[in-house]
Amino acid sequence: MAEEKKDFVIKDRRFSSREEGKEEEKEVSQKDAPESGFEKIDSTGPGTEDTQLPEINFATFVLSLHSSALVHLGIIENPATGEKNKSLGLAKQTIDILGVIEKKTQGNLEKDEENLLKNILHDLRLMYVKEKG
Repeated sequence: MAEEKKDFVIKDRRFSSREEGKEEEKEVSQKDAPESGFEKIDSTGPGTEDTQLPEINFATFVLSLHSSALVHLGIIENPATGEKNKSLGLAKQTIDILGVIEKKTQGNLEKDEENLLKNILHDLRLMYVKEKG
């Protein structure tokens, strides 16, 4: 068997040996890299005991985009700033994203998921037209 070629080296200073002052090195080959390009996040680590996150499913994804559109329409407060600001361009983009999701998932959703998406899109489009005036 041929020796595996090193693709890159990761030097992590967070976990360095304090006595020796050396950085910990880890050799990583291309086959060890995550397929998606993203690392899996451990949601059970320190600091997550108090955080109650909703179950990740299609409905929570759509509702997240819905909330984002409402913030951009200036209907609800931005949770980060506590202020209501309008950004109709971002609202339109979020509504359009929901429209793309509706089109691309046609025939693949459960009835309640389909109704949720359809009703949210209808309401958001009406609110957008009203705000655009």
